[in-house]
Amino acid sequence: MAAIRPKEFLMIPGPTPVPDEILEIHGRQPLGHRSTEFSGQVELAVQGLKWLGETESDPLILTASGTGAMDAAVANTINRGDRVLSLVCGVFGERFAKIAEAYGASVERLTVEAGQAIDIESVKKALAADTGKEIKAVTVTHNETSTGVINDLESIARVVKAHGALILVDAVTSLGAAHLPIDKWKLDVVIAGSQKALMLPPGLAVIYFGKEAWKAYDQCNNGRFYLDLKRYKTSQDKNTTPFTPNVSLVMTLVKSLEMMKEEGREAIQKRHIEMRTMLREALIEMGLKPVVEEGNASPTITSVWPPEGVSVADIRARLKGDYAIIVADGQEDLKGKIFRIGHMGYVFPRDIGMTINALATIFKSLKPVTRS
Repeated sequence: MAAIRPKEFLMIPGPTPVPDEILEIHGRQPLGHRSTEFSGQVELAVQGLKWLGETESDPLILTASGTGAMDAAVANTINRGDRVLSLVCGVFGERFAKIAEAYGASVERLTVEAGQAIDIESVKKALAADTGKEIKAVTVTHNETSTGVINDLESIARVVKAHGALILVDAVTSLGAAHLPIDKWKLDVVIAGSQKALMLPPGLAVIYFGKEAWKAYDQCNNGRFYLDLKRYKTSQDKNTTPFTPNVSLVMTLVKSLEMMKEEGREAIQKRHIEMRTMLREALIEMGLKPVVEEGNASPTITSVWPPEGVSVADIRARLKGDYAIIVADGQEDLKGKIFRIGHMGYVFPRDIGMTINALATIFKSLKPVTRS
């Protein structure tokens, strides 16, 4: 017989917990993707996404991962040989640079140390050196979950637009949790994923495409088919999709956006900041050191250095085994060196308190014994 065990709770950068109301919709029989009923769902999803992003830009819905939307952002704007400046403060900033290189762009990286935010003055300097205005686009990750940094996107965008380049933004882990007014900040391309602050299972990506991005599209000669965004725009103007979408996830997206609208953008953002503060203060009180300084700390993910002599693997194993709480390891160079606690989407102060208490308890037994 199977033992009775508590449900595992995800405190990772994604997938994130999903509300029961959304799981119920996800479990229903799907609609026909060419039905009038589904067209109504597409229309509602598009309008809700415009509200969420504070924009009139076209939010195009892809059945893909966030990386798929990053790929689409480059494939529809950047030609082989175009110069791209990639702002890199972690794994996902580097991923954007690699995607641009895969399409033949000449990529210059502006890289900072892990745990640091992108320095605005360095961006100004890099763009000022481009006296011929050859840099066509700047890629940036708004919220870098590999380290727990949120960048000053508003200031970065101001500098980029003054130069005249496009700005392509990975907002996979910030849209829906952090302040992100797309039109006010003049962001050309913004991407997001369903399994983050949108509170959905994985499988959908969203890409907002502004006027300047469409101009770049008209001059872009990359070969593309599934990721040709004009196909999505043409279809969505008729409240349909160019290919068979994940119908169930589009239906849940409508419900998620309805729930978010009821709570309100500002209230959601405030909740995420409160959880970040609550968690950081508790960790510091335990004697732990967050990877990122307060001023650049992400509202959706906190990275932590483990206590001396205690392994990340042990921390994660004890949290999972004793409390069914799942936290994330570090990535690539930081694997085994830090652990990451997500507080994104359908997460509340109660859940932060639960995680804090579990950590405090296991550290009492994991803390190395010092001998005189």
